[in-house]
Amino acid sequence: MPHESDEVDRIVEAWTRQRPDLDFSPLEVLSRVDRLSRHLDRARKDAFRRSDLESWEWDVLSALRRAGEPFQLSPKQLLQQTLVSSGTMTNRIDRLVARRLVRREADPGDGRSVLVTLTDDGQLRVDAAITRLVDAEAVLLGAVSRGDRERLAGLLRKLSLGFDA
Repeated sequence: MPHESDEVDRIVEAWTRQRPDLDFSPLEVLSRVDRLSRHLDRARKDAFRRSDLESWEWDVLSALRRAGEPFQLSPKQLLQQTLVSSGTMTNRIDRLVARRLVRREADPGDGRSVLVTLTDDGQLRVDAAITRLVDAEAVLLGAVSRGDRERLAGLLRKLSLGFDA
């Protein structure tokens, strides 16, 4: 059964004519992943912008929201989830405090430590952003059936685990 051709097919066909000695199957997969990543990046930036958030703000606020009630984590826990340096995290928390999206509170279990807590406004924005994000991502996957999505997710998980090891 013939399939529709996309830009990657055209690129691979041209390369195959020029370099028939090479296996271009990695390009067929990863060039598509790269192109899809660009579409996803645009959709995410738009969803965050519509919630008046930057991508880095989303990273921190969504980590706090996913933590569940009382929506608080230590700066160290935020570091582990967002994969940024300590100095960067301190700067990000300062900026989020200034925007009243989070607040710092003394850790009741350790008076020398602080916890970062999501404010009501922070929760409102992150909840709006996740709704917009899921809706935008559903549109991006609109041409793919639920079963194909599950198979694709499984294949991408398998690939991803190789990098995360």
